[in-house]
Parts: sequence; C-alpha cells; structure tokens
Amino acid sequence: MDYKYIEQLLERYWLGDTTLQEERILKAFFSQEDVPAELRQYRSLFAYEQQQAEYDVLGNDFDERMKELVSESKPRAHVVSIAEKLMPLFKAAAIVAIFLTLGNAAQRAFEAPADESESVAAVEQVIEQGRSVAMSDSVKADTLKKAETQEVIILK
Repeated sequence: MDYKYIEQLLERYWLGDTTLQEERILKAFFSQEDVPAELRQYRSLFAYEQQQAEYDVLGNDFDERMKELVSESKPRAHVVSIAEKLMPLFKAAAIVAIFLTLGNAAQRAFEAPADESESVAAVEQVIEQGRSVAMSDSVKADTLKKAETQEVIILK
C-alpha cells in the first residue's frame, strides 16, 4: 500500500502547515492497528491524546480535596527576633572590619623605615625598658615582703 499522502501530511505537520482536518486524519491513521513499520515511530506522538484520555489522574473531586486541605492547614506566623533582623548588618560590619584590618596591615608592611638600624635600635630599647621595669617591680615586691616578715618577727 502506498502511504505517500500520509508522508506528505507528516512533512507539512513538521513545518506547521497542516490544518485541523489534516491533523485529525493523521491521528485517525496512527490510531489504527496496522501502521507500516517505517511510520511506527510517529505513532506514539499522534496516539498520545487517546492514551491520556484513558488516564484521569486528578479525578473530579480534586478541587474540593485541595480546598479542604488548604482550609485545614492554618498559616503560622514566624516571629523574627531582632538578632535575625540585624544579622545582615552584623555580617556587613564584620566584612568591613576585616578589610580595614587587612588594609592597615598591608599599609604598615609597605611603610618600611628609612634606616633598618634605627628600627632595630628602637626595638632593643623597648626590650631593655621592659626588662628594667620587670626587674624593678620584683625588687620592690621582694623588699616589701622582707620588711613585713621582719616586723612580724620583731613583734613576737
């Protein structure tokens, strides 16, 4: 049997030039049992509507069931605390602080002193002052304790 007319209709269908009547002819042709092997690949495309008509997935009472479900579930308000409201602001402040700290550290790293020996001498001077302060504090504390113990001994 010659199926040139069906092949022509298929070509026009792919181009979007078919009328509703021609599409009905294609649907009727592909709904038959004896479709040639070279055209069987298009069968599921045109028989889709007939297959879907058999499946009524949602049912007739779908709208009523959904309305009941919606009316049963009451919406609950979510209380938002002040901390949750201000969280984006805290995050932004933390980012700004990080950038300022990194910028300050980078700026100090690039500001090298004019003479390296001056900076070394300044560091050594600070260290020496720290040692003398530490030593002088401990000496004063030791002498105070020694004086207190002598007074206790004298009083006995």
